[in-house]
Amino acid sequence: MILVSSCLAGLEVRYDGKHCLRDIIKRLVDENRAITACPELLGGLPIPRIPAEIIQGDGFDVLDGRAKVVDRLGKDVTDMYIKGAYETLKLVQKMKITTVVLKENSPSCGSSMIYNGEFSGKKVPGNGVTSALLKRNGIKVISDVELTELEELEEML
Repeated sequence: MILVSSCLAGLEVRYDGKHCLRDIIKRLVDENRAITACPELLGGLPIPRIPAEIIQGDGFDVLDGRAKVVDRLGKDVTDMYIKGAYETLKLVQKMKITTVVLKENSPSCGSSMIYNGEFSGKKVPGNGVTSALLKRNGIKVISDVELTELEELEEML
């Protein structure tokens, strides 16, 4: 069993109320071989929501109190991102999941790239808050952009 970002399974949970459907992920969910979670919803954020970015660091820095997550209007939403990360970790541990597939670039789910915190559309290397917490706890995290074949996911099951 793996855990995947809900938006990748076609659920309309993104900040803009849309999804990022990946057919190979939806197939695994439909076959009950993967479960979905959206850390931002688990943290209490609504759909739709104001886009947010990590300011002055990445998810590891947020967890260590050196950076924060702020929405485009300037509201600090760090606590909700941290709560969502811990709720996701609880689910992963409860289900004994060892691999998680998350949506790249997200302030929660990015596992190699995130937006730079200036709301300019520019990306920088880094992890989102949930990705960072899962990695700290020994969970394998891969991004949706790393997936090319269904066989790759099936090997993880």
